[in-house]
Amino acid sequence: MTRRVVHLIGVLLLLFPTVAQAFGTASPEEVGLSRERLARIAPAMSRQIEAKSFPGAVIVVARKGRIAYFEAIGQLDPKSGTPMSRDAIFRLYSMTKPFTSVAAMMLVEDGRLRLTDPVGMYLPQLAKLEVLTQSTTVAAERPVTVYDLMRHTSGMVYGTFTPTAQLKDLYAKANVAWSGVTAAEQVESLAKVPLAHQPGTAWEYGMSTDVLGRVVEAVIGMRLGRFLDERVFRPLQMKDTTFQVSAENAKRIAQPFETDRTTGKPIALHDVTAAPKNDAGGAGAAGTALDYARFLQMLANGGQLDGQRLLARTIVRHMTSDHLGDIKPAHALLAPGYGFGLGFAVRRADGLNGAPGSAGEYNWGGAGGTGFWVDPKEELVAVLMTQAQPGPWQREFKELFRQLVYQAIAE
Repeated sequence: MTRRVVHLIGVLLLLFPTVAQAFGTASPEEVGLSRERLARIAPAMSRQIEAKSFPGAVIVVARKGRIAYFEAIGQLDPKSGTPMSRDAIFRLYSMTKPFTSVAAMMLVEDGRLRLTDPVGMYLPQLAKLEVLTQSTTVAAERPVTVYDLMRHTSGMVYGTFTPTAQLKDLYAKANVAWSGVTAAEQVESLAKVPLAHQPGTAWEYGMSTDVLGRVVEAVIGMRLGRFLDERVFRPLQMKDTTFQVSAENAKRIAQPFETDRTTGKPIALHDVTAAPKNDAGGAGAAGTALDYARFLQMLANGGQLDGQRLLARTIVRHMTSDHLGDIKPAHALLAPGYGFGLGFAVRRADGLNGAPGSAGEYNWGGAGGTGFWVDPKEELVAVLMTQAQPGPWQREFKELFRQLVYQAIAE
């Protein structure tokens, strides 16, 4: 090879740095997966469809930075009989939370936010809060911080999830909600109710990430959805991820069965075609499986994808480390063997849970039947998108999917 040719190759690599890093496809064998074993996924998910767990699903499995399995099964809409398509749009519910967490950490990198900042610096209504005790309320021993919001140790909970009956009533009376209220109304309602725990003393899932979205908006002076679109979705080519699905794309939205298989009651999911009163950072987004896989691969790559760097590698490592330590969960939503990072559940060890996985794996899911995980040790990204009745029973098919992915690893 001549010196001139070597120089030309070097120039091309400088001009086109994304070629070698592109999030493309591969045969299963090229990335150490078994094609034969991956083929077990679709029949198992089809049996779940027959059992009325969900009408259809889209599945993405990537390893070593390339997609090796990308399938659509079942129906997009059981009412019309439309087949599921790989570009189907799903209500993400709590899989919105990692987007908001990344947005906050981007502001940390910009030097506009600190994790140790009291939330009251940005939302004055939440500067002085009370904490519910068995018989009364007492003053919070310290302010709620941005760090508390990101790891769900703020004491701000979901009224529907919390085991505390008194708090359920207080949340209902104050209309604490993530949907159907404006951003200002959401903050005002939270200011009227006590915290479930002293800040930093217990993990309880709830409104923390919605409030984090309000903090992001206070810092940047624009709606959360616009910031995410400009700084996350467009750079990562997540063209179908949004807080409001357009009329043109509404026909691509995956729909659940009409009624719940257990209770017979109608299944009602969030309307992602209506203009939201607030961009709910904890539950409001919609998107495709491929879009979400691109987002996860960015994290798996240490904050960059296809030449676009969103976060520093050190910041991604900080986000995906356990930040609970000895802090105990207030309910069983956090699976055994898992702590919580800054936006994700984080596996503490290779064992400690009946489902396969590696220490350092991080994951989360959505109430509408979606789920994901990233396993850095195995260089694995997995996304399952369905639309189903919210409830803990979803663990059945999500755990089934997980074990089928891990059994397909051949090397």
